[in-house]
Amino acid sequence: MAPFGWIEWIRGRIGARSAELKLALRVTIAGTLAYVVTKILDLPQGYWAVITAVVVMQASVGASLKAAVERFSGTLAGAIYGGLVAALAPHDSPLSLGITIVVALFPLALLAAVKPAFRVAPITSLIMLLPPTGQAIGPLASAFDRVLEITLGNIVGVVVSLFILPARAHVLLTEAAARVVTLNAELFSVFIAELTASPQGRSALQKLHPQIRSALKKAEAAAEEATRERKSHLTEAPDPEPLIRTLYRVRHDLVMIGRASSSPLPAPARDKLTPSLMALHEATRRLLLDLASALHQRKAPPESAVFEEALNAFSTEAEALRTDTLIHELPGKTFGQIFALGFAFEQFRQDLGDLLERIEELTLQQAAADMGSDRPAT
Repeated sequence: MAPFGWIEWIRGRIGARSAELKLALRVTIAGTLAYVVTKILDLPQGYWAVITAVVVMQASVGASLKAAVERFSGTLAGAIYGGLVAALAPHDSPLSLGITIVVALFPLALLAAVKPAFRVAPITSLIMLLPPTGQAIGPLASAFDRVLEITLGNIVGVVVSLFILPARAHVLLTEAAARVVTLNAELFSVFIAELTASPQGRSALQKLHPQIRSALKKAEAAAEEATRERKSHLTEAPDPEPLIRTLYRVRHDLVMIGRASSSPLPAPARDKLTPSLMALHEATRRLLLDLASALHQRKAPPESAVFEEALNAFSTEAEALRTDTLIHELPGKTFGQIFALGFAFEQFRQDLGDLLERIEELTLQQAAADMGSDRPAT
């Protein structure tokens, strides 16, 4: 390694994990700040505030809001119900304590099963039976202190999420969508390779399909968080749902293309269509990669003229096969495969055009929102 080359290596590693490092820094600041506040207020069980501040700190502001609401609602329900059970039900013997645990857990466990937002309620209820300081100050007072400190931890966590290296959910959404589009470009390459009898084969599909599903789930989760930020008036970013719907439609189009590409074209048809297929492959891959770059940089999407020309050229070649006497000697399933491929490509053209429009709308609306946020108050 060249002199000081290790410095560049460290910078590269840090740059690749900048989002994770920012989240780690926010978590650390939130936990430390919550601890300081509990000491200033002299709260008896300050560790609950620290734990809560760490728990609610998520990758985006929207996710932190969701975690804070769920943590508070679950704690409040568990503290009230568990505190009442601890105060009213005898639990000074092993048998009575066992019965009290059943009474304290079952209703809240059922509530958590029906509404996952209350999943911390059974834990809180159980803690109320044997709080660290509950035996000294009483179960109801312990419940009050716990709710107070959980509330404090929620406030600290949300404030840190908002003001310390904030990560907006719509940024995470565009990054996840860019990942989906990039993987779609790789998937399209695999399909063209199959049609033209390339040695690449279907082995790559076993890796690509799970990656695309995972990326779509991340994009959908980020869209949910972005919607929560919009409803909380924390951002003026555009509605993310149209983008998610279009990503799924493009995904379905690629599935249809994959089914039509499950076997190579017979030699005569392959010889006729390979030039236009390869041109379509290059144009589509370039368009998808440029589209992913536009999402990453949150700029206007690329033009699709080259892709349109390449698809039109393929459609013309495929139509010309009907009049080729050599092709007529092929099995009927070959014509069915070519027809299915052409239909899938046309659907892909329409939904890819919709995706370009959605991203253009996203870019324009986000630019308008940024201009509005930068405009000085009058």
